[in-house]
Amino acid sequence: MSLDDIRQARKKTIGTNQTLKVLKQSAEQIVRLYVARDAEARVVDPVVQLAERQRVPIEWVDSMRTLGKACGIEVGAATASIISE
Repeated sequence: MSLDDIRQARKKTIGTNQTLKVLKQSAEQIVRLYVARDAEARVVDPVVQLAERQRVPIEWVDSMRTLGKACGIEVGAATASIISE
């Protein structure tokens, strides 16, 4: 999968809080998790650890700026996810 998938996704989360909320409520809804490599570990580690425990596929992205742009926002994003419809 590539960033084109998150660009084209109709349902997605953008940001750590929103993504973590969906992971906690119903991880099976998340098709793929995207995590920026340059995000602070203290911010993304809880999301990554929960996703790994729940066997959610993780795709690492070079930067928060790249991930934010792929999500259609003007600021960086530490995490984002595609949600099944």
